[in-house]
Amino acid sequence: MSRRHLLGAASAAGAAVVGAGGCAGSASRPEPQDAVRGQVIAQTGDVPVGGGLVIMDAKLVLTQPEDGTFNAYTAVCTHSGCTIQQVTTQIECLCHGSRFDIATGEVLHGPATEPLESFDVTVEGTDITLDP
Repeated sequence: MSRRHLLGAASAAGAAVVGAGGCAGSASRPEPQDAVRGQVIAQTGDVPVGGGLVIMDAKLVLTQPEDGTFNAYTAVCTHSGCTIQQVTTQIECLCHGSRFDIATGEVLHGPATEPLESFDVTVEGTDITLDP
C-alpha cells in the first residue's frame, strides 16, 4: 500500500470513529448545560419579554414569554443537532427552518418533530440560575 493510500485510509478510519463517537458516545459525555448547573446564567434584564436569547457556550436558550416567566431549553435542534441561532418571538434554528414555541419548547414549524429539552431555572432578584 502506498503512503498516500495508507494516510487516506487512516483519515477515513479516524473520521468514522469521530463520527460514531459524536452520535453513540454522546450519552456518556457531559452536556454543556451540566457545566453551568447551579450557576447564574443570565440577568433578568438580558432576556426580552416576548422573546429570548441564546447562550452559545452553554448551548442554552432562555426565554421570557410573559413578564416574569423564564424558561430554559437546550439550544440543540431536535431535527439534526444544529445549534439554535436566534430567538425572536419564536426559537429559530436557521439550519433547516425549524421553529419552536418560546413558552413550551414545542415545535411550531418543522422539519423538527420533537420539542426542545427544557431545564428548570430559579430567579432570585435579577439572577437567573440553571437548577442543578
